[in-house]
Amino acid sequence: METLDAFIIDVNDVFWTWLLIPLVAGAGLWFTLRSRGVQLRLLPEMFRVLKDKTPQGPTKDGGKSVSSFGAFTISAAARVGTGNIAGVASAITLGGAGAVFWMWVMALIGAASAFVESALAQLYKVRDHRAGGTYRGGPAYYMERGLKKRWAGVLFAVVITLTFGFVFNAVQSNTIRSVTSGSLPGGDSDWFPAVIGAVSAVALALVVFGGVRRIARVTTWLVPVMAVLYLLMGAVVVVLNLGDVPRVFGDIVGGALGLREVAGGAVGAAIQQGVRRGMFSNEAGLGSAPNAGAAAEVTHPVKQGLVQSLGVFFDTLLICSMTAFIILTTNPELAGRQGADLTQNALTDTLGGWAGHALALVVFMLAFSSMIGNYYYGESNIEFITDRSWVLPTYRSLVLAMVFLGSLGSFSVVWNLADVFMGTMALVNLLAILPLSVIAFKLLDDYTAQRRAGLDPVFTRDRVPGLSGVECWEPQQRTAAGDTARR
Repeated sequence: METLDAFIIDVNDVFWTWLLIPLVAGAGLWFTLRSRGVQLRLLPEMFRVLKDKTPQGPTKDGGKSVSSFGAFTISAAARVGTGNIAGVASAITLGGAGAVFWMWVMALIGAASAFVESALAQLYKVRDHRAGGTYRGGPAYYMERGLKKRWAGVLFAVVITLTFGFVFNAVQSNTIRSVTSGSLPGGDSDWFPAVIGAVSAVALALVVFGGVRRIARVTTWLVPVMAVLYLLMGAVVVVLNLGDVPRVFGDIVGGALGLREVAGGAVGAAIQQGVRRGMFSNEAGLGSAPNAGAAAEVTHPVKQGLVQSLGVFFDTLLICSMTAFIILTTNPELAGRQGADLTQNALTDTLGGWAGHALALVVFMLAFSSMIGNYYYGESNIEFITDRSWVLPTYRSLVLAMVFLGSLGSFSVVWNLADVFMGTMALVNLLAILPLSVIAFKLLDDYTAQRRAGLDPVFTRDRVPGLSGVECWEPQQRTAAGDTARR
């Protein structure tokens, strides 16, 4: 196992240092410049569109369409997970406090990548008639319909299914086992990981067999509850250690720029861990959130692009930052610990033993909601590849098996393997959205022109000349939807 882990680490170091980090950062900077800083310029607009009501009535099977907020919570369910607790802790352990600075930087420029990919996903979405007329879409669809390269879409669909459905869900269950082992009776027993894995798999099975609307319903209330609970605990820790906050900022900035040595704190390690763990957490440019964004019923593709950009800020600048301050204000000596147990010990040191148990509950909620979102990403992309009736039940069974096995695996191997798959997925997606971004910026120009005219923007595919491969956004239907939204 150690030999395998060492090999995966070597692959990651080369892959991320020489290919992924330059590509991720370069694409984010280009999208930021080309959009004139859409992620900051239209920040108030993000909050406005998040509250938009679903403009269309019931779908063909009588159910409600997925709202913009519902799609936001599906993607937030996958974003806000163990990466915010275990991932941030791991980044700080391996890259020093400076890794947090680079997570912030990547969130600020990565939000532009999130905007581009989610706006494109909305534009090229399709009706899923097997699911009562709801929408589905994502990178596989804009690769096929926008780039006219179905093979690229199939490649991405396979990679995201393996990454999210299997590997990332193994990461989630592994972290659940890690934090609950210190909070539940028998946590140090040989049988404990198997029990936790089985419980996690059964709980997930009860949700995933209900379809995308049940996923949206569950995550709509689960994500805000878990986020608020965790933020409240973190805020108490920071207030109790308020005098250490200036030192923490100094460690973060100094470690990022090489001015201080903190834990693993070389600048290269800080950058690499900050980018990796930042991408794992907020998924900007990764190609995952667009699968949820495409499910929303909105009047303009840009609206969902803005909502998903807001999700990056929500995840990294709020949730991840809270984890960093919990750790760095209470436990600056980082050697010898990794993952969620570092965060757990930091909370326990400040608030007492009850906080460790509370975090175990929060981690379970975070990881469980992430597994729901991860599962949906795989399902959406399997439907892109094939419509054979036996495939989805088989996929669901394999997902549940990986949740169980992830609980039994090694922390290091599971997380390092996740980096390999995540990097591959980002590579395929970014190479697709770079040429397609010109269309996303045309959508943005149309949106801002309508807003300047005092309108609630409504898009129809004839508003951008030369568009092809667009199945939805018919002029008559979208105009009617816009009238409904305005009323």
